[in-house]
Amino acid sequence: QVHPVESGGGLVQAGGSLRLSCVASGDTVCISAMDWYRQAPGKERDLVASITTGGSPSYAGSAKGRFTISRDNAENTVYLQMNSLKPEDTAVYYCHAQMDCPIYYGMDFWGKGTLVTVSS
Repeated sequence: QVHPVESGGGLVQAGGSLRLSCVASGDTVCISAMDWYRQAPGKERDLVASITTGGSPSYAGSAKGRFTISRDNAENTVYLQMNSLKPEDTAVYYCHAQMDCPIYYGMDFWGKGTLVTVSS
């Protein structure tokens, strides 16, 4: 199994920045890509950004131009640099590992989340 652990959330004013980190432990050799999701109160969990083992990023529309996802494979760590934060970015941010080994097909590995609050 894989155990992602997020950190870096907190309270920030609109226009500010935060950097989230996610460290994965366990069977990390089976991780193919890692994602950041977020869930605002009363809303569904939505994909924010993804990054492959090779470092290719992709972003949801809300994150484009403001957020940057990066990865340190040696440290099994994924980062989400968030700039120009808006109150609507307030949410719990979750790290998710996509698995590439048959033994893990159909399984999801999530962190417990880190809360980001953006004040206006």
